[in-house]
Amino acid sequence: MEDLSAKALQSDTNTYMLIKEEVRKVVSKGKAAGVLRLVFHDAGTFEMDGNSGGMNGSIVYELERPENSGLKKSLKILDKAKGEVDAIQQVSWADMIAVAGAEAVSVCGGPTIPVQLGRLDSLEPDAEGQLPQESLDAPGLKQSFKRKGLSTQELVALSGAHTLGSKGFGSPFVFDNSYYKILLEKPWKSSGGMSSMVGLPSDHALVEDDECLRWIKKYADNQNMFFDDFKKAYIKLVNSGARWKSL
Repeated sequence: MEDLSAKALQSDTNTYMLIKEEVRKVVSKGKAAGVLRLVFHDAGTFEMDGNSGGMNGSIVYELERPENSGLKKSLKILDKAKGEVDAIQQVSWADMIAVAGAEAVSVCGGPTIPVQLGRLDSLEPDAEGQLPQESLDAPGLKQSFKRKGLSTQELVALSGAHTLGSKGFGSPFVFDNSYYKILLEKPWKSSGGMSSMVGLPSDHALVEDDECLRWIKKYADNQNMFFDDFKKAYIKLVNSGARWKSL
């Protein structure tokens, strides 16, 4: 039995390195934000009550939903990498997306995040309306994340992913703590035309909440702490609701 376990572990390690290698070929800094968004939209459907949704690859069936607009492109990028991996060793979409999101963070200078393999894919879409809405206020966001088994601190840490992409938080291609620094400035409150475009209503809401604000200030002051907490929260996110293959 031990021999079998060792072989399975070695096989998983080889597959993991292969996935990372193929993902690196297709995920440039400019594509990182979209790939990371795939992770949030696949795993973000998890609900602890009923243990439904989560990191299960069901996003491939949910691309027509309005909240997932723009994700077809990101999935298509990964489809090429998945084809290369599948030719050597079959990999689930859930594993593929989980590893790709971690690599997207790393490509942009963020922390290195290890991802365990072995998730099984769902054969159908998850229920609709499970993703946190972008218009939620802070109490609504905290409640939504709580139902997913995520704390307020994890909500604030994971929101730091908005440092990537076109939301207006620092360089769109650099994963750093500029999201928190800019949140504290509340640029959307100034009269300048462009500044009102910074962030989503849910980003603006975080800084108005005392509990969230404590973490925003900590992460604005300490990028290493943000990286460490983001890494832990990301691992928890990509394991949420996952069904695992048995050895």
